[in-house]
Amino acid sequence: MNMMLKESKITAKNTPDFEPLASGHRACQGCAEILALRLVLKALGENVIVVSATGCMEVVTTPFPQTSWNVPWLHVAFENASAVASGVIAARKALARKKRIAEEDVKIVVIGGDGATADIGFQALSGALERGHDFVYVCTDNEAYMNTGVQRSSSTPHGAWTTTTPLDADGNGKQGGKKDMAKIAASHNIPYVATACPGYPFDLMNKARRAAGTPGPAYLHILSPCPTGWKMDTRYAVQISKLAVDTRAFPLYEVVNGDYKLAKHKKNAPPVEEYLKKQGRFKHLSTSQVEEIQKQVSSDFQELERLTEMAQSSDES
Repeated sequence: MNMMLKESKITAKNTPDFEPLASGHRACQGCAEILALRLVLKALGENVIVVSATGCMEVVTTPFPQTSWNVPWLHVAFENASAVASGVIAARKALARKKRIAEEDVKIVVIGGDGATADIGFQALSGALERGHDFVYVCTDNEAYMNTGVQRSSSTPHGAWTTTTPLDADGNGKQGGKKDMAKIAASHNIPYVATACPGYPFDLMNKARRAAGTPGPAYLHILSPCPTGWKMDTRYAVQISKLAVDTRAFPLYEVVNGDYKLAKHKKNAPPVEEYLKKQGRFKHLSTSQVEEIQKQVSSDFQELERLTEMAQSSDES
């Protein structure tokens, strides 16, 4: 295993100096997605190869003929990032077998937004997880297709306004819930799954390291607030990502070899309304609609608590 991944827990005192992304990229002001990528790759260091699906991060970091990437990086289509990563892994094994490259411990990192993960690239991702390829898949989830005009994805939460879920005559936005990609990834029986957000940066970086240090496929789902698509002040992306966790709208947890481990959350969680009201995409919600969302948030969190208790009971028996 890469020696870097055996280092102690990342804290404010030992945060890696390595910068995977050069300054001057073209991400929007206040973009939490570019921050999430920077944190993940700072934690993993230089010994990586990044395979990146089409999306915001590809557009803002690689305007021809320039690049912001300080690590090897491949751009591929929306639908095939995981398949290309599988090919990179196979090609490196073949080249090492033929003594054309050294057998280095290089980690393959796949990056996709929620559209490239939960929708267009889902088939390739599911296949790669099922086959057991040794890579880290990072979903930077801003809950819509932001790069092409804020269209809904299957990761868009219930009630949200997008350009393809405009308010109907009754003032409703997107109908139906958000696809739970972390649980779907865990259902493939892979060794490591985790949720994270830039509002809790050290939690995010340490999960990235654990993902990379785990043999086999690992999946990291990162909530990445988008000031443009979420219709919020550019100053508040990090604050809102913290609110998502604190209100339990986006709980932080890990699934290690099938066992759920829910992170410690505030005992007295603020109401989900505190999270929703800071985003223009939810400003149309009525009191009753907010109450329904609160019920679902509470129910989902209770289910995570139940799964964590089951895992603890199993460990103790």
